[in-house]
Order: sequence, then C-alpha cells, then structure tokens
Amino acid sequence: MTNETSMLDAVVVGAGPNGLTAAVELARRGFSVAVFEAKPTVGGGARTEELTLPGFRHDPCSAVHPLGAGSPVFKTMPLERYGLEWLHPELPMAHPWDDGTAAVLARSVAETAASFGPRDAGAYRRLVAPYLGKWDTLAADFMQLPLTALPRDPLTLARFGIDGLPPATWLMRRFRDEKARALFAGMVGHVIAPLGGFATGAVGLVFALAAHAGGWPMPRGGSQSISDALAAYLKDLGGAVHTDYEVKRLDDLPPARAYVFDTSPTALARIAGFGGYYDHYRYGASAFKIDYALDGPVPWTAEEPRRAGTVQIGPTAGEIDTALHQASSGTAPDTPFLITAQPSLVDPSRAPEGKHVFWAYGHVPNGWRGDLTDAIERQIERFAPGFRDRVLARATAGPAELAERNANYIGGDIACGAARGLQLVLRPTLSLRPYATPHPAVFLCSSATPPGPGVHGMSGHNAAKAVWRRLRASARKN
Repeated sequence: MTNETSMLDAVVVGAGPNGLTAAVELARRGFSVAVFEAKPTVGGGARTEELTLPGFRHDPCSAVHPLGAGSPVFKTMPLERYGLEWLHPELPMAHPWDDGTAAVLARSVAETAASFGPRDAGAYRRLVAPYLGKWDTLAADFMQLPLTALPRDPLTLARFGIDGLPPATWLMRRFRDEKARALFAGMVGHVIAPLGGFATGAVGLVFALAAHAGGWPMPRGGSQSISDALAAYLKDLGGAVHTDYEVKRLDDLPPARAYVFDTSPTALARIAGFGGYYDHYRYGASAFKIDYALDGPVPWTAEEPRRAGTVQIGPTAGEIDTALHQASSGTAPDTPFLITAQPSLVDPSRAPEGKHVFWAYGHVPNGWRGDLTDAIERQIERFAPGFRDRVLARATAGPAELAERNANYIGGDIACGAARGLQLVLRPTLSLRPYATPHPAVFLCSSATPPGPGVHGMSGHNAAKAVWRRLRASARKN
C-alpha cells in the first residue's frame, strides 16, 4: 500500500483503460500516482475471463479495438514490451445478406468498394480518398476535441467535419444500393445511436478509416492484455495500483493534489458530493450480450464472414435503424441489429483446440429486464444455419449484469452515456473544459468525456493533460 501519510500528486479512481492511461501519462511526467480499483483485477471495459467453460477465454465487454490500434496515445507507449500484441483477422468486418453474399470492410479500399457493387464502388472510394494516409494526424485532431489547441491538419479536419457532422443518413445518400448503406449504418450502430442523429456520419467514417489505416485487430490473449500492459507500464514508472478497493467518498482516498475519476458522472457526483451537478447527463440504450463456447467455427452461409474478426448482422439499413430507434425509445427489438466477434479465428489461445469463442450483442432499452437470447440466436441462424448445434455453453448478460460487471455501465449503457445529439461530442457538459468538475482538484477521465466510448485511452490522456497543467501551475505559485 502507498504510504498514505505522504501527499500524492494524483489519485485515479477506476482502473479501466482511461484511468490507467491517465495514470501512466502523469507518472511518465514525474508525478506520483496511485490507482484504486473496486474490482479484484484491473480492466474496466477491457477484461478477459472464463465465462462459460474452462479454457474458453471471453471478453465480457469490448473485444475488437480499431480505435485502440490507432490510438494516438497508445502509440506513444511501449506496450508491446508488456505483452500487448495486435492480431489481425484476414478481414476486419463482414456484413452478410440473406442471399448468401456479403459486403466487407477490408484493409484495402479497393476490396471494400468492390464488395458494394459497381454502382457504389466509386462513391466509396471518393468518400475515403481525402483521408487516406492521414489517419495519425486526423485521429490526433478529432480525438482531442473540443479543440484546446490548433489542429495539426486543419484542412483535413474541416473536411472531416463537413462529411461527418451531418446525420449518417445524409452521408449514406451518396450510395445508390443497399449493401454500402447497410454496412455504413452498421458501423454507426456501434455507438448505439439512431442513424439520423447529429455527427453520426463521423462515427461511420471513423470506423471505416480506422480499418483502412490500421485494421480492426484483437489483442492476443484477449482485451485484458491491454489493461495488463498499461498497469505493468505504470508500475515500472513508479505508479501504484490497488485493487479490491471500493471508493464511496473522497475521504476513502489518500491525500492528493488531484483526483481523477474513470467513473460515470453519476458515481463521481455521489463520491465527490456534487449533488445534482450531472443530473442533466443522459444514459442511453443498453446491450444484451452473449458469450458462446462453440464446438467449431460459426457456420456462416457467406464465405466472407468466415474470415472476418467482426460480423455485423442487420442486414438492411432500415432494419438497423429500426432496431436502434426501438432500443433507444424503450422497446426491445424483435429483429435486433447484432455486432458479433470471432476472436479465436485469429487467436487459438482463446479456446481449446478445435473449439471457438464467439461474442454477440444486440441493443435493448436502458435497464431492460427481459431475455433477448432467442431473438439474437434467430438472427444468427438466419445467416449461419446450424449455429445453435455448435453451442457448448453460453453466458448471457443483460443490462443488470453488465452494470454489475462494470459500474460505469449505468443501466447497461456500455457507452457510459447516450452517444447521440450534442452529447455525442460535448460530454458530459457543454464546456471547453469537459474534464474539469465543480471542484478544482477533481477531474473526470472516463468515456463520458471526449472523445467518448472506445478502448483508446484518449479520454484519459486528455484529462491527464488538464491535471498536469493544474499541478504545474500550482507548483509555480508555490
């Protein structure tokens, strides 16, 4: 245990990727840091556990990490020294159709465009062409919004804003046929936002550009590898990590010059005594997630999903939008939009020889208490007949179970706050200082702050920047 009689520079509450990133960023600038985590292990939304049968290692939350592999802050860290290795499936993503064909999101723009058919291939190439080769600077610019410094590439960022700030439905008008529209709609659905919302075009565009720049990889051994690498790096930098340590109020923590919370705004307000300061903050629809132990690979009808790390099941843009609207407005969809992942296709260590792990979720209303298992499996069987015959075991998690696994998922909201409307980009408050709170020494660094959900560490990096500026300003005054 850290010597609690001495004043730490910073205490971080919550050992998810953002909390660990904030701690690393402060520690490598010479500040003394300790992290306190309520669960027995670090990880937050990046964990790996045997949820079904021995030898089957599942990711209870996130599994595929397009924004992690392309994260500006992760690229500055030697995480590979601590065991983080990115594994790339042959195809980042496939989107199957009832006729046995599929659209794909490939590393290659040409292969992706060709899967849409001749009428939309050119439109897709024209959409992504201005950004190719510019991912690193573009990601660094938009993932540090709201802007507190001049962008590195203002022209590309401005173009990205023109393309991305309107609703995804506007951007999808560029496509004439359903395959391109549906694949793009599915990418927007990753943030559980109806397609007609503000800046939803940017969501789809980010996921597409990430695939072309760096793929949609998975970490060898599971998502826990990301968290473990961050924690090991932090310890080498002199930081401390304390698990099984629940924080109910600020007095539970050792004295520090700054406190950084990788928690929901609701939990921060409760712990720090901020009353109703964040009562305006809205939580969105939940996921209903199933982790499967399988006797073999998923028997997809189409060939492309058998090679893809991620498979979106809509199939049409209309069906996807309907499912997203229903979940966001209080109705569990009869035909859910599914995001599925196949980690053991590229990582045999995740399951016994010849067996597989499979990960799938649909969307349901926040706090919903029903069972979506049958609806999810009907959708999978639609594109992979005989799927149920390969199921050895399943572990289901509705909103209550997701919230129990990760306290940031209020009502099962895996985005830690509705990612729609202005709250998609201006979270948790309408402020140019979103990491600040009513107390000058208390900061928020979770995915309830920009740039929002995803295992990329950038919310932690951005919050840490605000913290070290305060600590250095205080040092100069003293």
